[in-house]
Amino acid sequence: MATIATDLAHNAPAPARPRPKMANVMAYILLSIGAIGMLVPFFWMIATSMKTASEILKPQFFPANPTLENYQTVLTRTLFPTWYVNSLLAAAASTISVAFFDSLAGYVFAKFNFPLKRVFFLLILASLMVPTEMLVIPWFIMATGAKLQDTLLGIVFPGLITATGVFMMRQSFYGVPDELLDAARIDGMNEFGIFTRIAWPLVKPAVAAISIFNFLGNWNAFLWPLIVTSKRITMTLPVGLSFFSGEAGSDWHLIMTGATLSTVPLLIVFLFMQKQIIQGVALTGMKS
Repeated sequence: MATIATDLAHNAPAPARPRPKMANVMAYILLSIGAIGMLVPFFWMIATSMKTASEILKPQFFPANPTLENYQTVLTRTLFPTWYVNSLLAAAASTISVAFFDSLAGYVFAKFNFPLKRVFFLLILASLMVPTEMLVIPWFIMATGAKLQDTLLGIVFPGLITATGVFMMRQSFYGVPDELLDAARIDGMNEFGIFTRIAWPLVKPAVAAISIFNFLGNWNAFLWPLIVTSKRITMTLPVGLSFFSGEAGSDWHLIMTGATLSTVPLLIVFLFMQKQIIQGVALTGMKS
């Protein structure tokens, strides 16, 4: 017995050595430098939004006399509130569509067998290799033919379903036990009910992740809204802000003011949905 215990003791894995303190210090220093590098432009944007037009080109970080006049100008003398609402509506509509249709497609690819299943899924993934710049022409032809120019549907229809979301949801639904779904079928529940009441609630972190990524992407979208809208009243925020620049010069104080206000929804999303983002990305590593 003593011999067996001795052999086990010799074969036991050696305890992990603690990480050197110097390595921890260097890691914190590097991370701090990276954080400062990302935060300085953000704070510079906020500081510039409170400068007057004459202070923009002066070599100073903070405004000499901070003012909120730029915010008053942007909110009352421009179409900024309209652009803001347009962006919110477009991002929200696209996000709701993606959350439902990407989940539904991912569920079908994960839990059903049908002819050419892999071929269809590969075709969906292959669409990720096509640059957006090559798609805007057929999108524009479709939008023109359906008379969707200068409409909310015209802005959001290319993103009503996404290949990335279908892939993420397919990976997530693989983690839902088939026995649970079979039990629901035995109880007489229809397939759509199984999807909405059993399978979909089990992958909420992944749904939250694709919803967040889609909202952020649509909120910052510039190229397609620029092409499909020609009237200023129907433009989204990124496109509208571009009109603060002209051939004669740029109103940088107004641009920075608009950019500062446009970050508010993004900050809210990141502050309150960080956990869902991490969980959703982790779920994409499940078996395929």
